[in-house]
Amino acid sequence: MKAITYRLVMILILFTSVSSFAANADPRAEYIRANYTKFEYEIPMRDGVTLFTSVYAPNDHSQAYPMMFQRTPYRVAPYGANKYKTRLGPSESFEKEGFIFVFQDVRGKFMSEGEFVNMRPQDAYKRGGSATDDATDTYDTIDWLIKNIDNNNGKVGMWGTSYPGYYTSVGAINSHPALTAISPQAPIADWFFDDFHRNGAFVTPMAFIFFDTFDKQRDGEFAYWPNGMDQVTPDGYQFFKDLGPLSNVNKNYFNGERPFWNEVIAHPNYDDYWKSRDVLQHLTNTKPATLVVGGWYDTEDLYGPLYTYQTMSHKNQKSHIKLVMGPWSHGQWNSTKGGASLGEANFGFDTSAWFQKEVLLPFFKQHLKGEGQTSLATATMFETGSNRWRTFDSWPPKTGNAKTLYLSNNEGLTPQNNATGKSEYISDPNKPVPHSAKVSRGWDKPYMVEDQRFAARRPDVLVFETDVLEEDLTIAGAIDLDLWFSTNKTAADIVVKLVDVFPGKDENTNKVDSATGNRHELVRWSVIRGRFRESMSTPIPFVANQPTPVKFDLYDVLHTFKRGHKLQIQIQSSMFPFIDINPQNYVENIFNAEQEDFVKAMHTIYHNTEYPSAIHFQTIE
Repeated sequence: MKAITYRLVMILILFTSVSSFAANADPRAEYIRANYTKFEYEIPMRDGVTLFTSVYAPNDHSQAYPMMFQRTPYRVAPYGANKYKTRLGPSESFEKEGFIFVFQDVRGKFMSEGEFVNMRPQDAYKRGGSATDDATDTYDTIDWLIKNIDNNNGKVGMWGTSYPGYYTSVGAINSHPALTAISPQAPIADWFFDDFHRNGAFVTPMAFIFFDTFDKQRDGEFAYWPNGMDQVTPDGYQFFKDLGPLSNVNKNYFNGERPFWNEVIAHPNYDDYWKSRDVLQHLTNTKPATLVVGGWYDTEDLYGPLYTYQTMSHKNQKSHIKLVMGPWSHGQWNSTKGGASLGEANFGFDTSAWFQKEVLLPFFKQHLKGEGQTSLATATMFETGSNRWRTFDSWPPKTGNAKTLYLSNNEGLTPQNNATGKSEYISDPNKPVPHSAKVSRGWDKPYMVEDQRFAARRPDVLVFETDVLEEDLTIAGAIDLDLWFSTNKTAADIVVKLVDVFPGKDENTNKVDSATGNRHELVRWSVIRGRFRESMSTPIPFVANQPTPVKFDLYDVLHTFKRGHKLQIQIQSSMFPFIDINPQNYVENIFNAEQEDFVKAMHTIYHNTEYPSAIHFQTIE
C-alpha cells in the first residue's frame, strides 16, 4: 500500500512539474527551435577581418527562402550553435512565414574582429582599394551569404531599430544587388541631432548611462555585456544635480576611460568631426525598396526617421521610399501587445500589432518573395488626438493651410499680431524645471505624453494658449518657432512645448472626468541651445538685454486638437535632467564649465508689434 501511495505521489509530482513546465514554456521560442537550425560563421571582409554571424535556416527545404539580415553593436547572443534566440523576426508572423534569419556582430564588437568606431564615417568608396567601412562590411557579408548559405533565393532584406536601424540605412550605400528591401527603424542619422543632442543641448542621462557600458573598451573578443556602475539612487534629478557640471563626469566617474565620451566633449559644436558622421549625405542614390519607421513619442531618435525619409525621398526622386510614423516610444512598434497606450495616453487599439500585420510583413513579402503586391502609401501616419491611421501621397502633405498664432498678453495665443507686452521669468540652475513629474533615472519614455500641469504652474515656465477651440484643428508637419528673446546674461537654452489642453468635463456625458479632465497632454517639445541660434558650427553669445530673434522648429506632428480643447505653448529654459543645465554665462565649451560659471538669469519673451513672437504651422482637414 505504501509503495502504491509513493508511486501515485511521484506521478503527481512529475505531472505537476511537466504541467508547470508546459505552462511556463514560450510557444514562440519552442516554434523557432523546432522549425529552424542554427549555424555560426566567421565571415571574411575584404581586408581579412572576420565578422561573427549567426544564421537560422528553416528546416523545410522544399523551397528557397529570402534572408532577413540584421547587423548590431549590441551582440547577437546567445552564442553557441545549440543555443537559440527566442525571437528572430520583427514579429512572430515572420517566423511562421519562413525566412532565413541572419544576425551579425559589427566590426570590433563582441565576437567580431577589428576596431569598432561609433558612427564610423562612410568613406571607403572615396579611399578605394581594400578600404572598409560599415557599408563595405554589409556588402561583403551579403555577397558571402548569397554564395554560401543553402536554399536562399538570392534576395536579402535588412531591418533594425536605433543603432541597428543606422546599420540598415548604411546598407543602402552602394548596396549589393541582392539587397532588395530595407526597413531602417528609428535610425540614427546624425548624432549631433539624434540621441545625445537636441539642437546643441546635451542629453545628459542618455549619454551618461549609454556610454558607461557601451563605450567600455575590450581586450580581444568577448561574449558578455559589460557591467555598469552601481546605481546609487533611482532619482535621476537628484543624481545629476549632485553630479554638478559635466566637467565632473571624467573626474568622478569615467576617469578618461570612455573614448567616445572624450570625443563628444571635445567637439561641442557641429564641426567636421560630426559632419563626417552624418549618414544622410550618403543616402542620395539608394536602390533598395525602403520602409522608414519611427514613433511620434520617441525620445531618442525622432530626428532620424523623419530626416532619413526626407533625404531619401527628395534626393532619390523615386517612389520606392515609404514612411510610417506611429504613436510609439523608441521601438514600441516591435511590441507584441503594448501598442495601445503609452504612459497616460491611450490610442484606442493595438497600433503595433496593426503595423506588423498590415504594413511590415506585407512590405517584406512583396519585395523578397514577390507575394501579395501591396498598395502601400508613401506615408502611413498615425493621427494622434483622433487616434486613427491616415495615408498620404507625400509627407508633409502638399495641400494644407498655413496658419500663424502670435504670443499675446494675458497668456494668449491669437491669430492677430496686436499685442503690446513681454513676459519675463527667472531661470535658476539650482532649481531647474524637471522634464517629468515622476521620479526616474532621467532616461524614460512615458514623459513624452505626460500631463504638463506640473510645469505650467511653475513661475519659471511661461504659458500661452488659444481660446477653447470651436472646431477640430489638425496640424500636419513641422511647427516653426519664431521667437524674440533676451537675457540679462550671455547664454541660455529655450525649451518650447506643444500641449493639448483637455476640457474639464467629458463632452459626451458633461461630467467631470477625473482621469482626463483638464489634462495638459504633451504633444511635442524641442530645445535650442541659444548659442547655436545662427549656426550649429559657430556659436555666439547673447548680448545682454538685447531682443534677439531665435528660430527653430518642433519636429513634425500629425495631431488633432479636438473641439472643446485648447492649444497651448509652454516656454522654459531648463528640462532637467534630460537636458543638461546651461551655465547662462557664455563659456567656449560647456563640457568644461565649472560650478562658478552657473548663474541665475532673467529671460524675456517679447510679444508685441515691434518684436512679434509666433508659431507657424500647416493645417489639414
